[in-house]
Amino acid sequence: MDDKNLPLTETTFLILVSIAKRPIHGYGIINDVMAVTDGRVELSAGTLYGALKRMLENGWIVRDEVDRKKPRERIEYRISRKGRSVLNAEIARLESILQVSQDLASVAREG
Repeated sequence: MDDKNLPLTETTFLILVSIAKRPIHGYGIINDVMAVTDGRVELSAGTLYGALKRMLENGWIVRDEVDRKKPRERIEYRISRKGRSVLNAEIARLESILQVSQDLASVAREG
């Protein structure tokens, strides 16, 4: 379990979730995050690319250049084994928090 990098920020978590589904480009990540949060989280380009830079430096994602024939090449990102480990650790951490919260809420309702 790779939990030394936890907790993740909400932005980092949502970006990793988006990238974990399939290789995807920046605009696709922005749309994914907006969709899964029902528009609550709207990533700016600066926030997205700053987070992607940190994730690349940490080895959590890798960058693939595709469509080199076009004047502006499209760059896609995919999750690495290390990134998947970090994401899974964060999911486990959040599930644990959810379980504790549900247990506490149950006790509060009974009291």
